[in-house]
Amino acid sequence: MLNDITLGQYFPGKSPIHQLDPRTKILGVVTYISTIFLAEDYLAYAILTAFAAMAVAVSRIPVSMVIKSIKPLWIIVLLTLAIHVFSTPGNVVVNLGPLAATQEGIRMGTLMSLRLVLLIAVSSLLTFTTSPIALTDGIERLLNPLRRVGVPAHELAMMMTIALRFIPTLLEETDRIMKAQMARGADFASGNILKRAKNMVPLLVPLFISAFRRADELAVAMEARCYRGGENRTRMKELKIGKIDIGAAVTLVVLIAILVTVRAYKLAI
Repeated sequence: MLNDITLGQYFPGKSPIHQLDPRTKILGVVTYISTIFLAEDYLAYAILTAFAAMAVAVSRIPVSMVIKSIKPLWIIVLLTLAIHVFSTPGNVVVNLGPLAATQEGIRMGTLMSLRLVLLIAVSSLLTFTTSPIALTDGIERLLNPLRRVGVPAHELAMMMTIALRFIPTLLEETDRIMKAQMARGADFASGNILKRAKNMVPLLVPLFISAFRRADELAVAMEARCYRGGENRTRMKELKIGKIDIGAAVTLVVLIAILVTVRAYKLAI
């Protein structure tokens, strides 16, 4: 049931995107997401979709894995589409009793749904191509300037990465507990929403206990290894910006320039 959830998984590889500095990938994803929120028409979203498809192809990550990363949130995507279709005023296309689907709502709902899909796909591509250790180093390096104002950069990076790293472990634990409960007669699939929520109680209690136990074991293991935060710590592999990172940055700049040109052309018309 939970095998389709790929959030937090890392797939080793030697593709150009795997070889990028984690800081480049993090900043690239943030820039891409910011660009998504600035897009306003089908042409801009077509360009962004083509760019995302190109990134997936270059990363050599199977398309099925990217689709699996989107699959768990399909309800949110459809709900976003429905809300915009039936709540945006405009030219009515279809009447469904008290609800009316408008032409403007269909357009807005399609764009917003595509925005969510692109956001999830590109964010998942970051974790697919970046190991947890590299991700921790990249986040810490990016947060280092904030240490001057008292922000614990290393601790924040460590917490975010540990949380991301344990998502697959918790999903595996959830699947194991569900199978054990189903073998004892538990039913998680039938009934209405309230009944299903009630049936989840036997699953949530042991899952929380297991999560707290794993957290305690991790804390003990870190203390036993004399972990004291990021002060005076060295790294086996230092992060370096290379030619491939400069090429990726130039590609993003070209993407932004194209989108700005398209928007300026639309406004001029």
